[in-house]
Amino acid sequence: MSYFKLISIAVLSFLLAGCPGNPQVPDPEPTDTTYGGDTGADTSGMDGSDPYGGETFGEDPSAGELATVIYFEFDSSEVRPEDQDIVRRHAMQLVGNPGYRVRLEGHADERGSREYNIGLGERRSQAVRRMLMVQGVSANQISTVSFGEERPVAFGSSESDYAQNRRVQFTYAN
Repeated sequence: MSYFKLISIAVLSFLLAGCPGNPQVPDPEPTDTTYGGDTGADTSGMDGSDPYGGETFGEDPSAGELATVIYFEFDSSEVRPEDQDIVRRHAMQLVGNPGYRVRLEGHADERGSREYNIGLGERRSQAVRRMLMVQGVSANQISTVSFGEERPVAFGSSESDYAQNRRVQFTYAN
């Protein structure tokens, strides 16, 4: 019986020695632009299909000149009065096309902690989601995500740069 224990311990040790440890993935440097701009990355699923189940396009082709970005005031998740018409037009587009899906991407400027800005981006995308749902858009047509300060459009430190980064972007799929 002792040979059996010795052999099983040896086999177990051999198997555990072959298992890799926890690989350490370094955090990207602040100057790393891996997540910004057009990286050529494919956002489809592993089998090449879109996670929404349809063809993805940046703007809805039947929406004409419908803006796909709305902006927010500093430290606010309230949709500005001048952007409420844009949200209403997106709602009409989604109600009229029940096969369309929209992802609301919330963003913030770099002021504040990373965690706070993720939460602020989420509050902004949820505010737009609520407006769409009040106007009849199905909850199944809307998904939200917050990128916080991680995907800026403008990289400066002026108020105009900050204002461009406080936004929610509409990304459609049908």
